[in-house]
Amino acid sequence: MKRGFFTIMAAQFFSSLADNALFVAAVQLLRSSRAPEWQQAALVPMFALFYVVLAPFVGAFADSMPKGRVMLISNFIKIAGCLLMLFGMHPLLAYAVVGLGAAAYSPAKYGILTELLPASQLVKANGWIEGLTIASIILGVLLGGQLVGPHLSRHLLDFDFPMITSGIDTPAEAAIAMLIFVYMLAAWFNTHIPLTGVLMRSMPHQLLSLLPDFWSCNTRLWRDKLGQISLAATTLIWGVAGNLRFIVLAWAAAALGYSVTQASALQGVVAIGMAVGAVLASMRMRLEDGPRVITLGIVMGALIMLLILIDNVWIAAPFLIGLGALGGFLVVPMNALLQHRGHNLMGAGRSIAVQNFNEQSCILLLGALYSLSTGMGLPTFAAIAAFGALIAGFMVLIRRWHRANCTHHAAEVERLMAIARNDKAHG
Repeated sequence: MKRGFFTIMAAQFFSSLADNALFVAAVQLLRSSRAPEWQQAALVPMFALFYVVLAPFVGAFADSMPKGRVMLISNFIKIAGCLLMLFGMHPLLAYAVVGLGAAAYSPAKYGILTELLPASQLVKANGWIEGLTIASIILGVLLGGQLVGPHLSRHLLDFDFPMITSGIDTPAEAAIAMLIFVYMLAAWFNTHIPLTGVLMRSMPHQLLSLLPDFWSCNTRLWRDKLGQISLAATTLIWGVAGNLRFIVLAWAAAALGYSVTQASALQGVVAIGMAVGAVLASMRMRLEDGPRVITLGIVMGALIMLLILIDNVWIAAPFLIGLGALGGFLVVPMNALLQHRGHNLMGAGRSIAVQNFNEQSCILLLGALYSLSTGMGLPTFAAIAAFGALIAGFMVLIRRWHRANCTHHAAEVERLMAIARNDKAHG
């Protein structure tokens, strides 16, 4: 691997680490101000908002200047969101600004790999990115939990700059202030990402001209008999995974009486499970096996419903590992099949943009439904059970959809499967 690759990995790790720690700090900030639970749940869809709104444009923005500069700008947008939280803007709005930075960051971190590395190293490079992302999720939620915890926050609040009154008076505010320095560290690495020499493509003067092409790509993938199934399944899985971040916090508070610091460790347990499931799937599953694992999505929804029956942490920890492992095992073959169909239909870059749009839309929709249900007075356990039932029900529909395709479009589905098998054999 080229040396610049490890600089990219370091920048990605610290930026993602701060993202996940900031979520925990934002939840604590809302709880300490006695904000209603629906506002805490709404953090997830607010983060996803700009991923959805800007999906047709962020790819073109990432291609308009060196990717390292795009990542640098994105990290400064995240820092601005943190500062807005500290200066009194409502945490939901400030967290949406952080999501804006993340939305701009995403296409740059993947796009620079194709510019910097030969095709023979792309699979290995993506493995590094996904591995570090999972590590940053685990360590990020743990870091966020410790920063808002009583032991570490006491020392942070005792620290003062000479002749400066910061106005930082709560553990959550101290945590957010510390995370600004983590984002700054990521930005420092951004400045050391080498130029790849790839020709930049300027943003079109009429930004709305990007919409028809994006919508055409989205429609093409949804009409493909394999693409539609893999896109529907991965969209739902990531929608669940995105909202599990808050659901685990809410469940731990209601069932175990846990603080944000204690519950954040259980978030890390789910991420560990996803990592284990992803590794097992990469060892045992083939590209064409994707549709066969849809039933696991139904089981995943059922397990979320069963979560409300658990009130012992020693049962909860292995249960959450199993829940995460199911998601990881399910998403790997489905994601590989989706990337394969997207690459064949429209090219890798556009298919990633379409995939991001659909997945973040699902996170936004499911998060909005969950926060709406709690805002209307639905108890935490009832909201979690309804969330799990919704997931299981949609997975049943996706399985029926695939079976209908196999029945009514058997020749086309078999042809697409054969292409997948042949590409796998020659890849």
